Amino acid sequence: MEILKAGDPRCAQLEREGWTVVGESWGARLRLRGEADLAPARSAVARATDAGIAVRELGRPDLPALAALDAATAPDYPVTPASFHEARSAAALGALLDAGRRAFGAFEQGQLLAATVARRDGERAETDFTCVRRDARRRGLAAAVKGAAVLALAREGARVFGTGGARGNAGSIRMNEALGYVLEERWLSYAPP
Repeated sequence: MEILKAGDPRCAQLEREGWTVVGESWGARLRLRGEADLAPARSAVARATDAGIAVRELGRPDLPALAALDAATAPDYPVTPASFHEARSAAALGALLDAGRRAFGAFEQGQLLAATVARRDGERAETDFTCVRRDARRRGLAAAVKGAAVLALAREGARVFGTGGARGNAGSIRMNEALGYVLEERWLSYAPP
């Protein structure tokens, strides 16, 4: 197995040798240049709250619900050699929070429907994962929780936000683009002949 950035000259060499692409993943960035770049995040959060969804930061009391949501949605992530997701226990998620990660969730009638976990390192931030309960998809909740994370981390000084995933997850790509992320890289996973 070889994983190469699209455009790498070695891609053509592998293809000539009979290697085949068995997976594709992507990376996207949101680069803040001014307040206007935060407007899509604000709008996403506002649309959810206007629909009666509570969007807020998650803490230790929320870890069991976050772990249950993560476990329920883990099978839905497209898997490639370069992108995959394994559900984490409440203890493992707590360790992420202890290490400085931030989690944001969307609640309806006390039920956690969507969540995202992200980390900041200076002016850079990276999304670990975003998940939405199956019966709550296509309501803008992924954008709302990711938007809440962008807004909070921007207040703390983040200016470049990264995210990524499998090419097969078109909904995730569209959601990130709606928040202002731009696809900047593609990764190809090659299997030998």
